[in-house]
Amino acid sequence: MPAPRFAQASEVPGLAARRIAADILDGVLQKRRMLDDQLEGPAAHPGLKTLSDRDRALMRRLVATILRRLGTLEGLLAKLLDRGVPTDAPRAKSALLIGAAQILWMDVPDHAAVDLSVRLVQSDRRAAKYAGLVNAVLRRCAREGQPLVEELAAGTPDVPQWLLARWSEHYGAETTRAIAHAISHEPSLDLTVKSDPAHWAARLHGEVLPTGTVRTLLQGSVRMLPGFDEGQWWVQDAAAALPARLFGDIAGKSVADLCAAPGGKTAQLAAAGARVTAIDRSPARVARLRENLARLSLKVETGVADAAEWRGDATAEFDAVLIDAPCASTGTIRRHPDVAWLKQESDIGALAAVQNRLLKKAASLLRPGGTLVYCTCSLEPEEGEQAIAALLDAESSMRRQPIDPAEVAGLAEIVTTDGALRTLPCHLPHSDPRLAGLDGFYAARLVKSL
Repeated sequence: MPAPRFAQASEVPGLAARRIAADILDGVLQKRRMLDDQLEGPAAHPGLKTLSDRDRALMRRLVATILRRLGTLEGLLAKLLDRGVPTDAPRAKSALLIGAAQILWMDVPDHAAVDLSVRLVQSDRRAAKYAGLVNAVLRRCAREGQPLVEELAAGTPDVPQWLLARWSEHYGAETTRAIAHAISHEPSLDLTVKSDPAHWAARLHGEVLPTGTVRTLLQGSVRMLPGFDEGQWWVQDAAAALPARLFGDIAGKSVADLCAAPGGKTAQLAAAGARVTAIDRSPARVARLRENLARLSLKVETGVADAAEWRGDATAEFDAVLIDAPCASTGTIRRHPDVAWLKQESDIGALAAVQNRLLKKAASLLRPGGTLVYCTCSLEPEEGEQAIAALLDAESSMRRQPIDPAEVAGLAEIVTTDGALRTLPCHLPHSDPRLAGLDGFYAARLVKSL
């Protein structure tokens, strides 16, 4: 007997979380909306406010799992559906993805995963006619899915082909496979602490990485964790915490932090005693930056401006400039799996032009003898190595200051032959894959001639 159709998600435990998950998936895959924008801020899904903390966490994990395994899931459905996924009812595809992800990778009983996906299509006018199909396909997935997933895994389906081709060319086939494996795992929570990492690792049931970052597997709202309200730490991937440290002792020095929001690196600079001017072009992102700095009790001068056009105080020159440039963000797919499906290869050229403008502006803001640190969370050479090479060709006053492995906890594998920083998602291995890995970052340090 088919399950009854429910008008209100609250009448069936767990259905509201899955309906919102389906809405957000549709936002990413059909409307090309960033996942973070749908989860937080003024454009967040309004239904999130109605969910319990537990259901909100379930919804987030469900969406992230599907996006992280999207290629595998689509390949699996192609094998289980004789005529392919229905194209006239997007909610039918979402329901199939949600059900299959729970069956294959989440601690949800198969019968519950099937039932709730059936209810999900029944509650949608266009998709209701596919309830029987969804039921049959997901029951078959529960019986036959795991061997099919293992068969599909040989082809690295969860990374778009254009990215695989680029990474294979730049890093080699073996490293590319290692990157793909690393980004298939849900990442840990990384925190930068103001002081005493060992204390906070103990409080938060985590461990201290060689670089000083505290890494924990705790889940749920970070606002509920010890030390949040007191401003003792902030969320920041271990790799993202490295570029700001490349300035060395920066206490008392003037620093321009361009493209600063949401402010993790800004907080590092201020906590180290620098006099920071933080600039970002987005008013909403600057508002978030100010909120974060207020919680951390850190004083920073902030401004809303296009950093490439920003004049600042026309008479001032900075001791240091940090550019965390807008980029394709392909190094962050392990934390932001929507990036793999939203970015296109054509984006890279346009972003590289922006990066070149920012680098030239940074050089003009720097006093003679001052230090520039440029970084991107991208694995693409146009946004890292090639951007720095272009600046050095154009600006004779700028020269490299190579990074020594001792400056990054002795991790020689993340320092390139020309003294730049290049972290990969497969770096920092661990026996527990949930505690392994880094975001992919490039960083270079330059000095302006006296």
